[in-house]
Order: sequence, then C-alpha cells, then structure tokens
Amino acid sequence: MDAKKDTIIEALLEHLIENGAGDIATVFARTFELAMQIERERFLHASHYERNPDRQGYANGYKPKRIDTPAGSITVDIPKTAGHVGEPFYPQSLERGRRSVRAVMLAVAEMYIKGVSTRDVEAVMREFGIESLSSAQVSRASKLLDDELAAWRTRPLAEIRYLILDARYEKMRDNGVVRDAAVLSAIGIGPDERRRVLGVSVALSEAEIHWRAFLESLHQRGLRGVEFIVSDDHAGLHAARRAVFGAAHWQRCQFHLAQNAIHHAPNHAIRKRIGAELRTVWNANSLAAAQIALTTLVNAYRDTAPKLADWLERNIPEGLTVFTLPEPHQRRLRTSNPMERGIQQELKRRTTKIRVFPNEASLERLVSAVLVEIDEKWAADTKGYIKWDYQDA
Repeated sequence: MDAKKDTIIEALLEHLIENGAGDIATVFARTFELAMQIERERFLHASHYERNPDRQGYANGYKPKRIDTPAGSITVDIPKTAGHVGEPFYPQSLERGRRSVRAVMLAVAEMYIKGVSTRDVEAVMREFGIESLSSAQVSRASKLLDDELAAWRTRPLAEIRYLILDARYEKMRDNGVVRDAAVLSAIGIGPDERRRVLGVSVALSEAEIHWRAFLESLHQRGLRGVEFIVSDDHAGLHAARRAVFGAAHWQRCQFHLAQNAIHHAPNHAIRKRIGAELRTVWNANSLAAAQIALTTLVNAYRDTAPKLADWLERNIPEGLTVFTLPEPHQRRLRTSNPMERGIQQELKRRTTKIRVFPNEASLERLVSAVLVEIDEKWAADTKGYIKWDYQDA
C-alpha cells in the first residue's frame, strides 16, 4: 500500500481517537471509498497517475451516491473510469451479488445503444457512474449475466405440494413497436416448508400456449407432487393447468374474485357492500357453511341484480376450494397475495425505471435477476412458510 493510502488510514484512526464511535459513519464512508479506489486500480492495472504499459484505461473522477449501511445512511464517492474496453467498471464492493442492479444497467445500456429515449437513459446511466458504452461492452456484460440467469431458470426442481401462479405485463419493443409482454412466474412450497421461486417466462401472449409451455417446462425440470394450485383466472391458464397438472385442486384467488364482483355490481350501493358480503363467505368456518352463506347471498340478489346473482353463483365456488385444506394452511393459500406482495410489487419497483424494455431478452434478464434475489432470500429463511405438521402450526 502506497504512502498516500497509509496517510488516509492514519487520518481515519486519528479521527476515531478524537471522536470515538459516535462518528463511525464518517470513518466507514472514507474507508469504503478507499476500498473502491483500490478496486479501481486493480481494474485498471495501474495506480493513480502511474505510468504502466499494462494500464487498461484511466481514472475519470467520482460520482457521489447515497447508500444505506449498518452505520446509517452515508454518501460515498464512487470511482469512475474511461478509456478502456470490456465491461464498464462498477465497484463489486458496492453492489456485490445485486444481479438486478446489473440487469437494470444492461437494460438502459441497450436502450442507449439503440438511441431510445436518450436523455432519460443517460440520466439513469449516470446513476451508475457510466458516461458512455459501446455495443461490444454491452454484449460482453450481457453474456456473463445471461449465462448465470439461464442456469437458474433451468435448474432441476423436486417435490412441490402447493403451487402459486401469477402474471403481469410490461412494455417491450418488438420490431420497433411497443407491445405488452406477459411475465409468468411461479412459486411453490415443498417438504422443507419454505417458499421457493420456481421459474419465470416472458412472451408476447398470456394465451394457453404460453401458459402450457411454462407449466410443461416446470414439469420437465422435475416438478412433481403438486396437490393444490392458487392463481387468478388468467387467460389460457385453465386449459394449460388441466393439461399439465390435471390432478391438482385449483383455488381461484379470493381477492381478485372480490374485485371482479365489484365490477359486476350494477350500482354504487352494491359495489360498496359486496366486498363485505363476500367476506361472510370467505370467513365461514367450513366448506358447508361457506356454501350456505353463498346461497344466501345469491338469493338476496336474484330479483334486484339477477346478472350479479348469476355471476356469483357461477364463479364464487372456484374460490372455496381452499376449505379442503387443513385449517392452518387456509390463510396462506386463499389468495395469490403471497405472489403479489413477494414478487409482483418488487418486480414493479425494479421495472419502473425502464418503462419500455428494448427487447425480450432485456426484460427476461431483469425479472430473472430480481427473482433470483427473492429466491435466495426465501431459501435462507429460518422459519417455515407452511408447517406440514399442521397440528402444531
């Protein structure tokens, strides 16, 4: 370590002597900056101002960034580089393991290369300390991340008893036209009692052919033992589910059923109360009691709102399958909210910055990266999500 770095460390130690642990955030920030500077020198194969035939570029100033740490929120200066080929420099120490951040960077980089929304894209790139990129740099960086994510999407699966399916839409460019792409995802609960993200698929349609291909891919990867499936009434899912997992019971999401009932209500007064009325069905203490409550509700609207009564009679029974499960499991599986809260909200938070993805590969890369992070977090949970020994649940 050179004399300049020794001087910085000595100054930090003096700061600790004078201020104690009360200002540990400042010491941490300056130490972190020093670590990133060392990382930049290793990346460039040369120290600051060093003349070296092996140098791979040069230092290009700093970009301030606010980060949250155990020592509190701090602002650090991120070192930047220029004049080199290959993947752009970004400190691993700052975003180690954050695949989704790399995926966002690659998405905006692809947009930058293609000249899409240049001003907005450059603003996002500057958040990462990147001034410019070449198509070759983007291609090399994408290849590294895509191989890792493809391995995760095709990894072997095993026994899963409960399966939760959902879909969302993102904007994507296809042959120069902005279109809606369906993002299908699946989570499951297996014998280890923990949630796991099983897979994801991106295509321009949510029709049966997409759902069927997705479910068949899960089956081909070894998914077995599915007893119970929870989802909304997605287009194409009915036929695909029956074809691939025909023996599994299906629970239609009660939350989305209630939302649909509101849309079928003929006037404002009914729309205001139908949700509460359906809760008397959902909260029944048995399947028989729920069916009685539903019959009462249907009869109450038979004369005043016959179309609503017919809709309730035809659709609400699909939301009562959960009563066939052990009582401690019912609360977890009456809706697809575990997917909505755990997956979809996080995907929305990450994809908002992109707005319109430049292509299908870019969209698949980002959603896969986000789901890998969620899956790793769930795998590390010390507490089971579903207890199979439900007498103690």
